[in-house]
Amino acid sequence: MSKPKVGFYWCASCGGCEEAIVDLAEEILAVVDAVDISFWPVALDFKREDVERMKDGEMAVGFVNGAIRTSEQREMAQLMRKKSGVLIAFGSCSHLGGIPGLANLHDRKSIFDRVYFNSPSVANEEKTTPQAEVRKGDHNLKLPIFWDTVKSLSQVIEVDYYLPGCAPPVGLIKNALKAILEGKLPEKGSVLAPDIALCNTCPRKDTKPENLLLKEFKRPHWATIDSATCLLAQGILCLGASTRSGCEAACISANMPCTGCLGPTGKIRDYGAKALSAIASTVDSTDAEEIRSKLDQIADPVGTFYRYSLPSSFLHRRKSNLSRGGKPE
Repeated sequence: MSKPKVGFYWCASCGGCEEAIVDLAEEILAVVDAVDISFWPVALDFKREDVERMKDGEMAVGFVNGAIRTSEQREMAQLMRKKSGVLIAFGSCSHLGGIPGLANLHDRKSIFDRVYFNSPSVANEEKTTPQAEVRKGDHNLKLPIFWDTVKSLSQVIEVDYYLPGCAPPVGLIKNALKAILEGKLPEKGSVLAPDIALCNTCPRKDTKPENLLLKEFKRPHWATIDSATCLLAQGILCLGASTRSGCEAACISANMPCTGCLGPTGKIRDYGAKALSAIASTVDSTDAEEIRSKLDQIADPVGTFYRYSLPSSFLHRRKSNLSRGGKPE
């Protein structure tokens, strides 16, 4: 009996999700023994043509990490969907849009202006920018089209399951692979992580006051952090109350606050709005001006509350003069 085929592909992301697979360490040998890795271009010599030659649905499971930023990434996501029986959005960027999704605060033109013209380290007297198509003699060079708007994977193709995290914790990866191999996956559309807030499993939860009221918000480098006490109770902006558990409180165990990479629990419709509401409710004041001054201590509200989820939020992106007639490509 042939092994089930499995494929991995990397779109707009940092590559940490690819490393998370390797973080399985010796346990990856059991995975390799149980499946046929038929596409993993970052690790092995595979080409796009290898996937195109497959029959539709021939790949039992396809893992796609990264947001969708370019036309090529959309094409590859569509190809992986066509050839995969089950397709999993792997990591925060594919799940919610991720950190690359913060580019939705800008458009293509402003990004290119910064990168190719206005950055202090750039010398570009010819004002050259990447072109989707260039003719040089008898040769025609084509490049992917860089979109105005970053999208999560499910905004481009149908996704069967979501494996969250930046990068997905090894424990969740192992549980997901076990469920796949044993045919015990939950209903389609599920996030393959516990549907409870991180605060409920936090090792410091007993030190969180029942009625939490804060006088100020501190950035981690402004304070000497007590390693045994609830971070939020210390005024450190921790988003565990709004974030799905499943990471074993890795950041908190390192004495750093949760930044929300596993995304929302199933009852939350907009992660950033929920996180913002939860933090605002802790301000110890009823005076509007005082509340505003305390919230002003949060240096980057969008980057804090929508760090991983702007493309999949109700906001989606900042309204701007988009590069193609106002269409958020």
